[in-house]
Amino acid sequence: MSTALRILLADDDLLMRELLQTVFAAYGHEVEVFDDGAEAWAAFNEAPAPMVVLDWEMPRMDGLEVCRRIRDHDAGEDTYLLVITARSKAADLEDVLKAGADDYLSKPVTPSDIAARLRIAEKRIEVATARRRAEEELRKARYLAGVGEISLALQHEINNPLAALLTTAEIVKQGMVPAEEIPAALATIETQAKRIVEVLKRLREVQTDKSVEYAHGQRMVDLSGRKP
Repeated sequence: MSTALRILLADDDLLMRELLQTVFAAYGHEVEVFDDGAEAWAAFNEAPAPMVVLDWEMPRMDGLEVCRRIRDHDAGEDTYLLVITARSKAADLEDVLKAGADDYLSKPVTPSDIAARLRIAEKRIEVATARRRAEEELRKARYLAGVGEISLALQHEINNPLAALLTTAEIVKQGMVPAEEIPAALATIETQAKRIVEVLKRLREVQTDKSVEYAHGQRMVDLSGRKP
């Protein structure tokens, strides 16, 4: 059996609600039941669900309006929407799909009809979950790659001026610089410090896709300040 789903079910027909709820529960899914579309939409808006089953014609808010609102919701892109309707004209069914529904069932429905749609929904939700997981892993990989490129760039751009700064400072500290050359040594320290500051400034302004090949296929963020 697939992973248990949280399903929102809205239908103003008591017998239809009981039939749908019974089938969904038999497959191990958690069902929240409502008798109008407005309540179903409020529940989704508060806590989005992977599957929503809606009657078309309901008081306060019909099923198609709920579909449209869910599709406009930040978390509604992958929600599986199933509309149940007594209408069967081609134009009516086209309206259902235009509202964002994934599928529909024409009344009267049987338990086998519901079970078949449920299997389709389970597979679609499983695929969408796997895709989101892969996208998240890719995002993490890109982030870590970016951290590596920035680290290599800082090492490459800061090592030389930092080494010059520390070496000059140590020579001055040890009294190895003649008095008349101390102003020049201090100027060198200042110059190298400014070089480091400039690199850090460019780091704040860097574009994430602005990288160059460094060595052996390694890439680093370009902090050189050179124009392309």
